[in-house]
Amino acid sequence: MSTVNNKSAVASSTVTRDLRELDKGTDNIYESLVVMGKRANQISNNIKEELHQKLSEFASANDNLEEVFENREQIEISKHYEKLPKPTLVAVQEFLDDKIYYRNPAKEAKEL
Repeated sequence: MSTVNNKSAVASSTVTRDLRELDKGTDNIYESLVVMGKRANQISNNIKEELHQKLSEFASANDNLEEVFENREQIEISKHYEKLPKPTLVAVQEFLDDKIYYRNPAKEAKEL
C-alpha cells in the first residue's frame, strides 16, 4: 500500500492558494512553509524508500539488456509511483486539513 493514502483529496496539479489560509496555524507564512517543506521531505523519503523496496525484488546480479526492457511488472510499479500526487501538494493539503503535528520550541520558550 502506498504512503499517499487519500489520493483523491489532493489536487493533481498546482493550485492557487490564499496566503491567509496558509498562516492560520502558525501566524507566520514562512514558518508554515518550513513545516510544509519538512513534511514534503518526509513524504518524499517514504515514497522513495517504498519504491526502492519494491524494485529491489527485481534486481539480480546478472541482468542482461533484454530482461531490463521486458520486465512489465517493474514498469507498472514505476508508472504507479509517477501518477501519485507530488509530495509538496500532499504536504500542503495535510497542513490545511490540520493533519500535521508541529511545534516551535522558540515560541514555547517565549510563552513561559
